[in-house]
Amino acid sequence: MGIISLCSLSFIFLLINSLVMFLLSVLFLLNDFVVFIEWDLMSFLSTSIVMTLLFDWMSFLFISFVSLISCVVIFYSKEYMSYDKDINRFIFLVLLFVLSMVFLIISPNMISILLGWDGLGLVSYLLVIYFQNVKSYNAGMITALSNRVGDVAILISIAWMLNFGSWSFIFYLDFLKTNFDMLLIGSLVMLAGMTKSAQIPFSAWLPAAMAAPTPVSALVHSSTLVTAGVYLLIRFNLLFIDSLLGKILLMIGGLTMFMAGVAANFEIDLKKIIALSTLSQLGLMMSVLALGFFKLAFFHLLTHALFKALLFMCAGVMIHQMKNSQDIRYMGGFMNFMPLISSYFMVSNLALCGMPFLAGFYSKDLILEMVYFSNVNLLVFFLFVFSTGLTVMYSFRLFFYSLTREFNLSGYSSILDSFNIMLKSMSGLLVMSIIGGSLLSWMIFPIPYMVFLPFMLKMLTLFICFLGGGCGYILSLLKSKNFFSNYKSMLFMKSFLSMMWFMPILSTLGILRLPLKSGEKMLNYLDQGWTEIFGGQMIYYQLMNYSYFYQKLYFNNLKVYLLFFILWIMILFFMNLMLEF
Repeated sequence: MGIISLCSLSFIFLLINSLVMFLLSVLFLLNDFVVFIEWDLMSFLSTSIVMTLLFDWMSFLFISFVSLISCVVIFYSKEYMSYDKDINRFIFLVLLFVLSMVFLIISPNMISILLGWDGLGLVSYLLVIYFQNVKSYNAGMITALSNRVGDVAILISIAWMLNFGSWSFIFYLDFLKTNFDMLLIGSLVMLAGMTKSAQIPFSAWLPAAMAAPTPVSALVHSSTLVTAGVYLLIRFNLLFIDSLLGKILLMIGGLTMFMAGVAANFEIDLKKIIALSTLSQLGLMMSVLALGFFKLAFFHLLTHALFKALLFMCAGVMIHQMKNSQDIRYMGGFMNFMPLISSYFMVSNLALCGMPFLAGFYSKDLILEMVYFSNVNLLVFFLFVFSTGLTVMYSFRLFFYSLTREFNLSGYSSILDSFNIMLKSMSGLLVMSIIGGSLLSWMIFPIPYMVFLPFMLKMLTLFICFLGGGCGYILSLLKSKNFFSNYKSMLFMKSFLSMMWFMPILSTLGILRLPLKSGEKMLNYLDQGWTEIFGGQMIYYQLMNYSYFYQKLYFNNLKVYLLFFILWIMILFFMNLMLEF
C-alpha cells in the first residue's frame, strides 16, 4: 500500500505543479514579467550570503515540462519497476533528480547553479548504476567523470567571478563580449554546457548511460540531465552572437549532430539508437543557439522532450516484451502483436523526423528555414541538411526492423497490449506529442515567423525527409556484414562510423593508456629496477650470501674444526720458528 501511495502522491503533486507552472508561464509571457528574488541568508561585516532566484516565462515553462514528464515517468515506473522490492528508493531518486533540475532552472547565480548541476551529476550516477552489474558500474563511472569536467569548469568560473563582486552572472550579460574576464568565464560555461549535453569530444557517456532503467532514460534523455547544458547556454545566449565562441559552438554542434546521426544508422541496440538520436538533437539545439536563435533552441528543447520521452517509454515496453533483449535484429512484427504500442512508437518517431503538424515539425522546420535564411557557409549548411536526412533514415530503419519484419525470436510469441498503467501514462505524452508543437508555437511566438525562401529551398526539408526515409528502408534490407566484408578499409570505416568516431575508446583507453604505460615504465625502471638493485635487493642478496656462507660452516663443522686446528698448529709452529731466529 505504501508503494502505491508514494507513486500516486508523487504523480499528483508533479501533475498539479506542472499545470500551475504552465499557467504562470502564460501569465508572465503575456505581461512580460520577470521576478528576481534575493534572499539574504546571512550578513557578516561587508560579506553577504545571498540566495537568488529568477522566475520568468522561460523558467516556469521549463519547470512545467520537467514536472509533466516526471509525473508520467513515475506513473509508468509503477508497473515497469513493479518487480523491484524497494521501488520507494527509486521514486525518491527520481524526485531528487527533478528537484536538482528545478534548482538549476531558477538559479541566476553560479553557486546555486553548481548545487543543482552537481545534484544532477550525483543522482544520475546513482540511477545509472541502479542495476548493479559491471556494465552499469562502468557506464556510471564514465558518466560521472565526464560530467566532472563541466563541474570543474563552473568552479573555475566561480573563482574568476570574484573579480566582479557577485556570482550572479545575470548582472554582467551586457558586457559579456567586451570584457576579457567575462569572455573567459563564458568559455568555461560553454565547456560545462558541452560536457552536460555530451557534445564532441564528451559524447561517449550518453549512449553508455543507457545502462539505467528505461524510465530513467525517458526522463534523463528528454528533459533533465542532457538539456541542462543547453538551458545554461540559453541563459548565456548573448555570448554567442557574432563572436568566436559562437562559431566554435556552431562547428562542434554541427559535427555532433552529424556524428550521432551516422552512428545511429549502424547501431543495433534499441535504446542506444534513441540515445544517439537525442545526441543528434542536442547538436541541433547547440548549433541553432550558436547562430543566435535562442528562442528556437528553447522551443525545440521543449518539443523534443515530449516525443523523446514517449519514444523511450515505447522502447521500454518492447524491451519488456522481448524478455529484456534490446537487439533490434531479434525484433519484428510488433505491428501485428502490439498495434497500440506500435502506433505510439510510430507517432513519436514521425514527430522526431519532423512530420508535418506533429510536435517536432513546428520547431525543426522553423529551425532549418532560419538556417537557410542565415549567412552560413556551405559546410554548416551541409551538416544541417544531411543530419536531418540521417534522422529520418535511422528512424525508418528502426521502424522497419522493429514493427514490420517477421518476428525473429523463436520460441516466444505471446505479445499483447496488456500494460494498462504504461499505456495510460504514455497516452498523455501522445496527445502532447501531437498538439504540443502548435501550442508552444502560438505561445512563444505570438507574431509568427515569416521566412521567405525560393520554392526549391522551401521544399528542401521535405525532400530530404523523403530521401532519408527511402535510404532508411534500403539500409534496413541490407546485411551490413555482407556489404562491408569485401574490403578491410570498409570494415575499418564501418567500425569508425558505428563507434562514434572511436570516441568511447578515446574517452576510456585513450585517456588511461599514457598514464598506465608511464606507471608501468616507472615501476620497471625505478621500483623494480635501479632502486631495487642499489636498495632492498642488494642488501637481500648480500645477507643471503653471508647466510649461505655461515650455513656451509655450520653443516661442515668437523672438517672446519680440523682445518682451523691444523691452521692454528701451523701458525704456532711458524711463530715459534720466528722467535728462535
